Amino acid sequence: MRRLEGKVALVSGTARGLGKATALRFAAEGALVVGGDLLHDEAVQTQRQIGLEGGTALTPGPLDVTRPESVEAWVAEAAEAFGGIDIVVTNAGSVRFGSVAEQPYDDYSITVRSELDSVWLTARAAWPHLIRSGGCVITIGSTAGIRGSRSNHRTAHSVAKGGVIALTRQLAAEGAAHGIRANCISPGLIDTEGSRDNLLADTHPLRDAARHIPLGRLGTPQDIAQAAVFLACEEASYISGAHLVVDGGWSTVLPGPLT
Repeated sequence: MRRLEGKVALVSGTARGLGKATALRFAAEGALVVGGDLLHDEAVQTQRQIGLEGGTALTPGPLDVTRPESVEAWVAEAAEAFGGIDIVVTNAGSVRFGSVAEQPYDDYSITVRSELDSVWLTARAAWPHLIRSGGCVITIGSTAGIRGSRSNHRTAHSVAKGGVIALTRQLAAEGAAHGIRANCISPGLIDTEGSRDNLLADTHPLRDAARHIPLGRLGTPQDIAQAAVFLACEEASYISGAHLVVDGGWSTVLPGPLT
Protein backbone atom coordinates (compact mmCIF):
# COMPACT_ATOMS: atom_id res chain seq x y z
CA MET A 1 0.00 0.00 0.00
CA ARG A 2 1.39 3.37 -0.99
CA ARG A 3 1.57 5.81 1.90
CA LEU A 4 -0.55 8.61 0.38
CA GLU A 5 -2.98 6.51 -1.64
CA GLY A 6 -5.98 8.59 -2.74
CA LYS A 7 -5.02 11.69 -0.76
CA VAL A 8 -5.50 15.04 -2.47
CA ALA A 9 -2.32 17.07 -2.07
CA LEU A 10 -1.81 20.72 -2.98
CA VAL A 11 1.83 21.56 -3.63
CA SER A 12 2.84 25.08 -4.59
CA GLY A 13 5.95 25.88 -6.60
CA THR A 14 5.99 22.69 -8.68
CA ALA A 15 7.94 24.05 -11.63
CA ARG A 16 11.35 23.31 -10.16
CA GLY A 17 13.35 22.36 -7.11
CA LEU A 18 11.72 21.27 -3.87
CA GLY A 19 8.17 21.68 -5.14
CA LYS A 20 8.75 19.56 -8.23
CA ALA A 21 10.50 16.84 -6.24
CA THR A 22 7.69 16.82 -3.68
CA ALA A 23 4.98 16.63 -6.32
CA LEU A 24 6.71 13.70 -8.02
CA ARG A 25 7.29 11.85 -4.75
CA PHE A 26 3.74 12.41 -3.50
CA ALA A 27 2.34 11.12 -6.78
CA ALA A 28 4.57 8.05 -6.57
CA GLU A 29 3.05 7.41 -3.13
CA GLY A 30 -0.45 7.52 -4.60
CA ALA A 31 -1.49 11.11 -3.95
CA LEU A 32 -3.63 13.09 -6.38
CA VAL A 33 -1.41 16.13 -6.80
CA VAL A 34 -2.57 19.65 -7.57
CA GLY A 35 0.45 21.76 -8.50
CA GLY A 36 0.91 25.39 -9.31
CA ASP A 37 3.57 27.96 -10.09
CA LEU A 38 4.06 31.32 -11.74
CA LEU A 39 6.28 29.37 -14.15
CA HIS A 40 3.17 27.68 -15.47
CA ASP A 41 4.68 25.94 -18.49
CA GLU A 42 7.31 24.28 -16.31
CA ALA A 43 4.68 23.27 -13.76
CA VAL A 44 2.70 21.64 -16.57
CA GLN A 45 5.84 19.71 -17.51
CA THR A 46 5.95 18.38 -13.95
CA GLN A 47 2.31 17.33 -14.30
CA ARG A 48 3.13 15.52 -17.55
CA GLN A 49 6.06 13.73 -15.92
CA ILE A 50 3.75 12.54 -13.14
CA GLY A 51 1.36 11.20 -15.77
CA LEU A 52 4.13 9.40 -17.62
CA GLU A 53 5.14 7.76 -14.35
CA GLY A 54 1.61 6.51 -13.77
CA GLY A 55 0.41 9.18 -11.35
CA THR A 56 -2.44 11.67 -11.34
CA ALA A 57 -1.95 15.43 -11.28
CA LEU A 58 -3.69 18.67 -12.11
CA THR A 59 -2.09 22.04 -12.79
CA PRO A 60 -4.60 24.91 -13.06
CA GLY A 61 -3.54 28.28 -14.48
CA PRO A 62 -0.51 30.22 -13.24
CA LEU A 63 -0.40 30.45 -9.43
CA ASP A 64 0.72 33.65 -7.70
CA VAL A 65 0.89 32.81 -4.00
CA THR A 66 1.09 36.51 -3.06
CA ARG A 67 -2.37 37.25 -4.51
CA PRO A 68 -5.38 36.11 -2.46
CA GLU A 69 -7.59 35.68 -5.50
CA SER A 70 -5.04 33.46 -7.24
CA VAL A 71 -4.58 31.26 -4.18
CA GLU A 72 -8.32 31.00 -3.54
CA ALA A 73 -9.03 30.01 -7.15
CA TRP A 74 -6.28 27.37 -7.03
CA VAL A 75 -7.64 25.83 -3.84
CA ALA A 76 -11.24 25.92 -5.11
CA GLU A 77 -10.33 24.20 -8.37
CA ALA A 78 -8.46 21.47 -6.50
CA ALA A 79 -11.40 20.80 -4.20
CA GLU A 80 -13.86 20.78 -7.08
CA ALA A 81 -11.74 18.47 -9.21
CA PHE A 82 -11.02 15.87 -6.54
CA GLY A 83 -13.78 16.37 -3.98
CA GLY A 84 -11.69 17.76 -1.15
CA ILE A 85 -8.20 18.50 0.13
CA ASP A 86 -6.13 16.35 2.49
CA ILE A 87 -2.60 17.79 2.33
CA VAL A 88 -1.22 21.27 1.71
CA VAL A 89 2.47 21.90 1.08
CA THR A 90 3.28 25.63 1.07
CA ASN A 91 6.55 25.51 -0.83
CA ALA A 92 6.38 28.41 -3.31
CA GLY A 93 8.18 31.65 -2.60
CA SER A 94 10.87 33.96 -3.89
CA VAL A 95 13.60 35.83 -2.07
CA ARG A 96 15.58 39.02 -2.53
CA PHE A 97 18.76 39.06 -0.49
CA GLY A 98 20.19 42.13 1.16
CA SER A 99 21.54 43.46 4.46
CA VAL A 100 19.49 45.56 6.86
CA ALA A 101 21.68 48.56 6.02
CA GLU A 102 21.33 48.28 2.25
CA GLN A 103 18.18 46.43 1.25
CA PRO A 104 15.38 48.63 -0.13
CA TYR A 105 12.08 48.35 1.70
CA ASP A 106 10.36 47.18 -1.49
CA ASP A 107 12.71 44.16 -1.67
CA TYR A 108 12.13 43.41 2.01
CA SER A 109 8.36 43.66 1.59
CA ILE A 110 8.29 41.51 -1.56
CA THR A 111 10.28 38.78 0.19
CA VAL A 112 8.05 38.72 3.26
CA ARG A 113 4.89 38.66 1.14
CA SER A 114 6.24 35.87 -1.02
CA GLU A 115 7.72 33.69 1.71
CA LEU A 116 5.47 34.35 4.73
CA ASP A 117 2.19 35.99 3.74
CA SER A 118 1.79 33.35 1.03
CA VAL A 119 1.78 30.59 3.64
CA TRP A 120 -0.98 32.31 5.60
CA LEU A 121 -3.00 32.93 2.43
CA THR A 122 -2.76 29.29 1.37
CA ALA A 123 -3.57 27.90 4.81
CA ARG A 124 -6.53 30.24 5.16
CA ALA A 125 -7.95 29.31 1.76
CA ALA A 126 -7.55 25.57 2.37
CA TRP A 127 -8.68 25.61 6.01
CA PRO A 128 -12.39 24.77 5.47
CA HIS A 129 -11.42 21.78 3.33
CA LEU A 130 -8.82 20.62 5.85
CA ILE A 131 -11.42 20.80 8.63
CA ARG A 132 -13.63 18.43 6.66
CA SER A 133 -10.80 16.00 5.93
CA GLY A 134 -8.82 16.32 9.16
CA GLY A 135 -5.87 16.95 6.91
CA CYS A 136 -2.41 18.38 7.34
CA VAL A 137 -0.29 21.39 6.42
CA ILE A 138 3.43 21.13 5.69
CA THR A 139 5.26 24.43 5.51
CA ILE A 140 8.76 25.02 4.21
CA GLY A 141 10.90 27.07 6.55
CA SER A 142 14.68 27.35 6.46
CA THR A 143 17.68 27.25 8.72
CA ALA A 144 17.69 31.00 8.01
CA GLY A 145 14.74 31.16 10.39
CA ILE A 146 16.75 29.80 13.32
CA ARG A 147 20.29 31.05 12.70
CA GLY A 148 21.88 34.30 11.60
CA SER A 149 24.54 34.44 8.89
CA ARG A 150 27.62 36.60 8.41
CA SER A 151 28.26 35.39 4.87
CA ASN A 152 24.74 35.68 3.45
CA HIS A 153 22.96 39.01 3.89
CA ARG A 154 19.39 37.79 4.19
CA THR A 155 17.49 39.97 6.64
CA ALA A 156 14.10 39.69 4.96
CA HIS A 157 14.55 35.98 4.27
CA SER A 158 15.36 35.31 7.93
CA VAL A 159 12.36 37.32 9.09
CA ALA A 160 10.03 35.50 6.70
CA LYS A 161 11.24 31.99 7.48
CA GLY A 162 11.26 32.63 11.21
CA GLY A 163 7.66 33.72 10.77
CA VAL A 164 6.83 30.54 8.87
CA ILE A 165 8.10 28.44 11.77
CA ALA A 166 6.00 30.43 14.25
CA LEU A 167 2.93 30.41 12.00
CA THR A 168 3.18 26.63 11.66
CA ARG A 169 3.01 26.19 15.42
CA GLN A 170 -0.04 28.44 15.58
CA LEU A 171 -1.72 26.48 12.80
CA ALA A 172 -1.04 23.31 14.78
CA ALA A 173 -2.64 24.87 17.86
CA GLU A 174 -5.71 26.13 16.01
CA GLY A 175 -6.09 23.01 13.91
CA ALA A 176 -5.89 20.44 16.69
CA ALA A 177 -9.58 20.66 17.54
CA HIS A 178 -10.37 19.71 13.94
CA GLY A 179 -7.81 16.93 13.62
CA ILE A 180 -5.58 19.14 11.46
CA ARG A 181 -1.85 18.65 11.86
CA ALA A 182 0.72 21.30 10.88
CA ASN A 183 4.47 20.80 10.71
CA CYS A 184 7.42 22.71 9.27
CA ILE A 185 10.44 21.42 7.36
CA SER A 186 13.47 23.70 7.42
CA PRO A 187 16.01 22.82 4.74
CA GLY A 188 19.64 23.78 4.97
CA LEU A 189 21.65 24.41 1.82
CA ILE A 190 19.96 22.46 -0.99
CA ASP A 191 21.39 21.96 -4.46
CA THR A 192 18.69 23.43 -6.73
CA GLU A 193 18.59 25.53 -9.88
CA GLY A 194 17.99 28.61 -7.76
CA SER A 195 20.80 28.03 -5.26
CA ARG A 196 23.28 27.36 -8.05
CA ASP A 197 22.57 30.84 -9.37
CA ASN A 198 23.35 32.59 -6.07
CA LEU A 199 24.39 30.75 -2.87
CA LEU A 200 26.43 28.12 -4.71
CA ALA A 201 27.85 30.43 -7.37
CA ASP A 202 31.63 30.53 -7.71
CA THR A 203 31.76 34.06 -6.29
CA HIS A 204 29.61 33.41 -3.19
CA PRO A 205 31.15 32.75 0.25
CA LEU A 206 28.93 29.66 0.66
CA ARG A 207 30.19 27.97 -2.50
CA ASP A 208 32.28 25.47 -0.50
CA ALA A 209 29.73 24.98 2.28
CA ALA A 210 29.46 21.25 1.65
CA ARG A 211 32.78 20.56 3.34
CA HIS A 212 31.52 22.18 6.55
CA ILE A 213 28.35 20.09 6.67
CA PRO A 214 28.79 17.13 9.04
CA LEU A 215 27.27 14.63 6.61
CA GLY A 216 29.65 15.87 3.93
CA ARG A 217 27.28 16.90 1.16
CA LEU A 218 24.66 19.39 0.07
CA GLY A 219 21.03 18.46 0.42
CA THR A 220 18.91 17.47 -2.56
CA PRO A 221 15.27 18.27 -3.34
CA GLN A 222 14.55 14.58 -2.84
CA ASP A 223 15.77 14.80 0.78
CA ILE A 224 13.05 17.36 1.46
CA ALA A 225 10.42 15.47 -0.50
CA GLN A 226 11.02 12.33 1.54
CA ALA A 227 10.63 14.27 4.78
CA ALA A 228 7.38 15.76 3.47
CA VAL A 229 5.99 12.31 2.60
CA PHE A 230 6.65 11.14 6.14
CA LEU A 231 4.97 14.15 7.73
CA ALA A 232 1.96 13.76 5.42
CA CYS A 233 1.36 10.07 5.98
CA GLU A 234 -0.28 8.07 8.77
CA GLU A 235 3.12 7.20 10.26
CA ALA A 236 3.24 10.82 11.50
CA SER A 237 -0.34 10.91 12.79
CA TYR A 238 0.80 11.97 16.29
CA ILE A 239 3.21 14.66 15.08
CA SER A 240 1.97 18.25 14.98
CA GLY A 241 3.64 21.56 15.65
CA ALA A 242 7.04 20.01 14.93
CA HIS A 243 9.96 21.76 13.30
CA LEU A 244 12.10 19.30 11.33
CA VAL A 245 15.51 20.63 10.30
CA VAL A 246 16.91 18.83 7.25
CA ASP A 247 20.43 20.19 6.82
CA GLY A 248 22.91 17.34 7.21
CA GLY A 249 23.68 18.50 10.74
CA TRP A 250 24.96 21.91 9.61
CA SER A 251 23.06 23.95 12.18
CA THR A 252 24.17 21.72 15.06
CA VAL A 253 27.89 22.48 14.89
CA LEU A 254 29.92 25.51 15.81
CA PRO A 255 31.49 27.54 12.98
CA GLY A 256 35.14 27.10 12.25
CA PRO A 257 37.56 24.74 10.54
CA LEU A 258 36.93 21.03 10.48
CA THR A 259 38.77 19.08 13.18
